[in-house]
Amino acid sequence: MSQHIYGVHPVLEVLRFMPQEVEVVFVSGDRAERNASDEVSALCRAKNVRVERSSKRELAQLSEGGVHQGVALRLRAPSYADFDALAQGAAAQGKDGLLLMLDGIEDPHNLGALCRSASALGAQGVIIAKDRAVGITPTAIKSSAGALPLLPMARVTNLSRALEALRALGFWSVAADMSGDRPPEGVDYSTPTLVVVGSEGKGIRKSLLDKCDFRVRIPMVGPIASLNASVAGAVLMAEVARQRRQKR
Repeated sequence: MSQHIYGVHPVLEVLRFMPQEVEVVFVSGDRAERNASDEVSALCRAKNVRVERSSKRELAQLSEGGVHQGVALRLRAPSYADFDALAQGAAAQGKDGLLLMLDGIEDPHNLGALCRSASALGAQGVIIAKDRAVGITPTAIKSSAGALPLLPMARVTNLSRALEALRALGFWSVAADMSGDRPPEGVDYSTPTLVVVGSEGKGIRKSLLDKCDFRVRIPMVGPIASLNASVAGAVLMAEVARQRRQKR
């Protein structure tokens, strides 16, 4: 199924880092949007990507009424990283190895936000399940503010088996869990680390949670009892980055 991405920044990021995934780029002929479309067109020429002129009405349809800024593109079917290659590459980073595993995230905005945090905080990639989870979509790419094209994402049939494979490569797994027995700073992240975050409503499935080496709970001091999945993941990865930065 074809997928559309719109807006200057998301379109430019996809063209820079994954042009091979772009089927065609649509640019407006409107003078008011000329600077944006000229920049995109120039990059398309450099990346050998096909460009088509489109009307405002056509772009509005492609973006489903979103803010397209005069540019949009159509992706080919999304491609995912090979899990084994991703795992080996992260393991090769030694003590800086960091991967994010997502169990049942269904909101593409949360997926995009988590990918943005993972990229910013030093993760080498993301692992998701093939079933009952959102994958690479235009909304996820846009919500990641350009990070998702930069961050390898692998889809696996069984997250528990993937966790075991990572453990064999030296990774310790740390789950964000409301019933955790320690705060995020209560874990030593000086080894390759797998951060596990669960779904928006149900959290991490018990079968996967039971395999994690540590369960951490983010302390709440206000009236709200829990954090959004993307925020919890960001807090945990930020603690990983903080500890590693201090030890350097």
